[in-house]
Amino acid sequence: MNPESVDPDSMNYGMLHSHIPNNSEKLDKYVGEVTWEYLEPHFQSGSLIYIDNSLCIKDVGKTLAKDDTEKVKKWLKSGDALKPGQAHAEYWKKSNSTFTALVVSPFVIIQEKGECNN
Repeated sequence: MNPESVDPDSMNYGMLHSHIPNNSEKLDKYVGEVTWEYLEPHFQSGSLIYIDNSLCIKDVGKTLAKDDTEKVKKWLKSGDALKPGQAHAEYWKKSNSTFTALVVSPFVIIQEKGECNN
């Protein structure tokens, strides 16, 4: 063995995973602008959660990822978050609405695009 060759057992394999994304970076990967056409199958499966524009979609995503049920219950009770119904679906389909959507499996959080999105 050549004395200058590197012992494979001493190699730093950690560099392959030297950047472990934080929760915010993970959420950034799963957020984007979508149309109702994209969201409709998620609505039909019951996985959509609509949030008011007063909430930050990433904050809601972090809350769901942490399973903070008390905060989610508070939003549901106040109406700041809800499971959309058929009337919502029909309106969004007719109006060609666009949304900011964030996937926090098994949910898809949506927020209608408007003047106050975070």
